[in-house]
Amino acid sequence: MTAASDTRREAAPRRAASRTPSPSRRRRSFGRRQALTLLAFLSPAIVFVCWFTYWPMLQGARMAFHDWNLWDLTSTPWVGMQNFLTVLRDPAFSTIAGNTVLWVVGSLVPQFVIGFLIALALRRRFRFRGLYQALVFFPWAVSGFLIGLLFRWMFSAEFGVVNDLLMKAGLIDQPLPWLADPKLAMIAVLIANIWYGVTFFAIMILAALQSVPEEVLEAASIDGAGKARQLFSIVIPYISTTLFLTVLLRVIWIFNFPDIIYAMTGGGPANQTHIITTWMIDYTQQGAYGLASAIGLFVMAVLFVFCAFYLLAMRKAARS
Repeated sequence: MTAASDTRREAAPRRAASRTPSPSRRRRSFGRRQALTLLAFLSPAIVFVCWFTYWPMLQGARMAFHDWNLWDLTSTPWVGMQNFLTVLRDPAFSTIAGNTVLWVVGSLVPQFVIGFLIALALRRRFRFRGLYQALVFFPWAVSGFLIGLLFRWMFSAEFGVVNDLLMKAGLIDQPLPWLADPKLAMIAVLIANIWYGVTFFAIMILAALQSVPEEVLEAASIDGAGKARQLFSIVIPYISTTLFLTVLLRVIWIFNFPDIIYAMTGGGPANQTHIITTWMIDYTQQGAYGLASAIGLFVMAVLFVFCAFYLLAMRKAARS
């Protein structure tokens, strides 16, 4: 009797211990509850993004392979690659492709150079520097479409301030039709985009310049290095990664930035200011959603390549 009771007493703690979960099991259960809680909080945002972003993207990609015309939705047959071939065979394609390259390069280089010079000037301490910074950074807070409307008024042939200033300076004898002349229209939209994008480079480069150690520059100055030598031998190599990432990011934005062109010229005259994204908008307004979606897929493919380069550069910068 005593031996049996002792055996039962010894078995009871073992059964209790077996019912108590181990620390690793408790951690897994707690981690699972955390994941479910996190998923519950994120699910509304996930549904919102999928419904309003990824689902329209998939629908737009599907339209690129159908004869999808807004004015006749009774028949949207599958046409395969026909929309892409139609776009490539369009006589305006070569002009628009050249305009796109000119739009990106012609905007990027002046924006970078002017923005770099402004950042160098704002890096030095002087009176009212904060006010100057606010004035320089203000355009970045304004809508690109609004900037386009502003420059459309400035370059107007009838009452534009640009022609007025040029005539008062004696550089021209009569008003120039900036937005109606095929040779001048692209210059006008480039000037507008350069003015708008300089702020971005000034902000990014100024932030990078402030990370350059002053001790290194002082040591170089003591060793006899001038300002130009310090700039090209110390400052630019020190912030080279930031400069490369900023340029790459700006290329992506300019390529996919039709706002100013659309507000100023709408792609005219005679397609001379059309870039690939404004051309896509033009097809959309005509109701040719299939052709517009084909152009959209082309734009996405180009942006995907640039984004891949950007992510690879970011990863390399993080490792260095």
